[in-house]
Amino acid sequence: MANIQPLGQRVLVKRLAAEALSAGGIALPDSAQEKPQEAEVVSLGTGGKDEDGKTIEFSVKVGDKVLISKYGGTEVKVDNDEMLIMSESDILGIVS
Repeated sequence: MANIQPLGQRVLVKRLAAEALSAGGIALPDSAQEKPQEAEVVSLGTGGKDEDGKTIEFSVKVGDKVLISKYGGTEVKVDNDEMLIMSESDILGIVS
C-alpha cells in the first residue's frame, strides 16, 4: 500500500460508505448518492508551530471518525481507494 504523509496541519481521511438506500427504502444508484460527510482519519500531517514557536497539537488522532464538509479537501487515490487531504481546520467535529 502506498503511504501518503500529509504536510503541516493537514489530515488524510477516507470517506465512510454512502447510504445505498433512501429514507423510503428505495435503492439509489451511485450517481444519485450524496457524498458522505463522515470520514475516518487515516494519517496526520507533520504538524506546525504557532507565532511563538510552540508546537500546535492535533485535535484528532488516527482512527477518529470525523464530520467533514461535503466538498472540502483535495481528492487523492491511494491503491484504488479515494481519500481526501484536508486542513485540520476543515474538520467540523469528531463523531463519538
